[in-house]
Amino acid sequence: MLDDFMVRAFLAGLGLALVSAPLGCFVVWRRMAYFGDATAHAAMLGVALSLAIEADVFFGALIFAIIMAWLTTQLSGRNYAMDTLLGVFSHSFLAVGLVIVSFISGVRIDLMAYLFGDILAVSKSDLGVIWVGTLVVLGLIIWRWTPLFLTTLNEELSYASGFNPKREQLFLTVALGITVAVSIKVVGVLLITAMLIIPAASARNIARDPEMMVLVAGVVSCISVILGLRSSYVFDTPPGPTIVCVALAIFIVLNLINTLRRLKL
Repeated sequence: MLDDFMVRAFLAGLGLALVSAPLGCFVVWRRMAYFGDATAHAAMLGVALSLAIEADVFFGALIFAIIMAWLTTQLSGRNYAMDTLLGVFSHSFLAVGLVIVSFISGVRIDLMAYLFGDILAVSKSDLGVIWVGTLVVLGLIIWRWTPLFLTTLNEELSYASGFNPKREQLFLTVALGITVAVSIKVVGVLLITAMLIIPAASARNIARDPEMMVLVAGVVSCISVILGLRSSYVFDTPPGPTIVCVALAIFIVLNLINTLRRLKL
């Protein structure tokens, strides 16, 4: 069954959809959209260095995504604001990564595949990495759901309940790094933030509680993947950007429905 490239693409997209939904909700709740974007850009430097030394791309992206998160967490509030540090590190890491790629000779590199994804080229080993990463992140979120949510809601309440907000931030950072690393093949480093933010933002229009928001975000993500892959096949468009476009269309429709519902009330 896995010899069919469309089946592998569907399974890879489904893995990304399932992991991006709950994590994306935390990103939206914590207003970490720029943080997710910066982490994804930093992963490009990891990809470039991995290609240069012929190492595994997944681990290179993962390591630099986590380094990015650690640097901004440690340095913020000292001499620079968080958004300033994210802006500096995000674009610098991406630029350095692209420069390193230009020096790599003797290896054919499809740069667009790393920037915007190449889900149709997902191999069986890629699929294994994607689903292992998905299960790890989902397990981490389920295990730490209560402390993560309490920390997001109110740090003082988290302290009073016996949880350490900085430790929960570390768990969330690791989960984000893993998600960025496994998503490179699916939507690339430039579009992963869209898959984190758009489904969660769409779910916010109709969800009445956090758990429902996660479920709705997961449904939106899965529909985006299915319709995006189908549309890409029919109209011969790039799969990763097409998946994001479908997610955007769902976001617009749900916003219109929510607006009309408010007007009637």
